[in-house]
Amino acid sequence: MASSSSGFVAGLTAAALATVGFLTYQARASVPADLGNPRASSSPAASAAKGARDGRDPGALPAGSGTGVRVVYSLDDDRVWLVGEGDTVKRTFRVTAGSVDPAPGVYSVTSRSNAVTGTDGTAIEHVVRFSEVEGVTIGFSAAVDGSTPLPNPPVKTGGIRESRADGTAMWDFATIGRTVAVIR
Repeated sequence: MASSSSGFVAGLTAAALATVGFLTYQARASVPADLGNPRASSSPAASAAKGARDGRDPGALPAGSGTGVRVVYSLDDDRVWLVGEGDTVKRTFRVTAGSVDPAPGVYSVTSRSNAVTGTDGTAIEHVVRFSEVEGVTIGFSAAVDGSTPLPNPPVKTGGIRESRADGTAMWDFATIGRTVAVIR
């Protein structure tokens, strides 16, 4: 009996996720193309262009990634830098992006959750949110099981997955109001 109950619950969960994905797709199709992202700043503190990279050291902080204490997230490199005073890199690590990306720009951490369930149904921890794109919340998180799965494009997810160790470092560093510079 427990096996059939588990199958039933799994089926209901899959149907709910499919419905949410479909409704998100419909909502996205009805948003005007000229509707901007009100949370992104057009501040020159971080360049929307791809920052210059050091070919010998892919983990080096890109030029044009802003100033001050901040999180730098490169869309093209799927890499994060936690930057302290004087542009000192405290930590850098690779991430796995969700299926929805934020626009390049300067944001601030708006909310955090110690433990929740992600939109993909995965138990996640150390969630640090900084943007929203067409109803999809964008933020960093770590899966409790340590996985960093590739996104499922039909399911609109904004979770930028990191390892549990990197998630802990992000959680300690990126408090409410911390600057997040998104670059190409």
